Amino acid sequence: MSGANARAQAVDALQKRLGHQFVDPALLERALTHASVGQTIDRVRHNERLEFLGDRVLGLCIAEALLDRYPAAPEGELAKRLNALVSGLTCAGVARALGVGPALRMAGGETRSGLRDNDTVLGDACEGLIAALYLDIGLERTAAIVRGLWAEPMAQLEKAGVLNPKSQLQEWAAAKKRGVPVYRVVGRQGPDHSPQFTVEVEVAGLASASAVGGSRQAAETAAALVLLTREGVPND
Repeated sequence: MSGANARAQAVDALQKRLGHQFVDPALLERALTHASVGQTIDRVRHNERLEFLGDRVLGLCIAEALLDRYPAAPEGELAKRLNALVSGLTCAGVARALGVGPALRMAGGETRSGLRDNDTVLGDACEGLIAALYLDIGLERTAAIVRGLWAEPMAQLEKAGVLNPKSQLQEWAAAKKRGVPVYRVVGRQGPDHSPQFTVEVEVAGLASASAVGGSRQAAETAAALVLLTREGVPND
């Protein structure tokens, strides 16, 4: 099977998993086009501008879902859950579940470099896809799809019982006499209007953990959650 045919099948499979066949296929194509392709091939623009919109649409959809799911939760707790659920790491996980990687359109060299499974690339494409849905079918139907896609991440976060991963990690590290967790920005990608930060957290005596987020704070929160989950830290 040629690469073009394989990708076409991947795009069809992606739409089936979404439960939506795009009315405007050009929107989907744009959402799945990596910046490495450039602006000249078939005049298809890449997905960076859609990422900018999708980030905002996702935040609104998740915020509304959290208000419905936790009617008694204070703003602070909702904000912590929101940060974890809209992080680049979570978006990348949703993208993998959808099969976004094989459906991406990118330059051949980038494919060989493994970018189809890169957290930042997948997270960005996921946001672009949400923006494309919003432009294709509007907010109400997009929100319903987003809630379905994020049902598992929400359940996992609820199962972990972690509302403030950074605080819990610090308390756990202190109780284990491992000192204070240290966070470092180890990477920054994307345009200025929609950056993606990669943050690594270290706790003495443990392997470091890393995560990606749309802000340094979001990435730190996600990294703390990764480490807590990996170490099997009991719920508060």
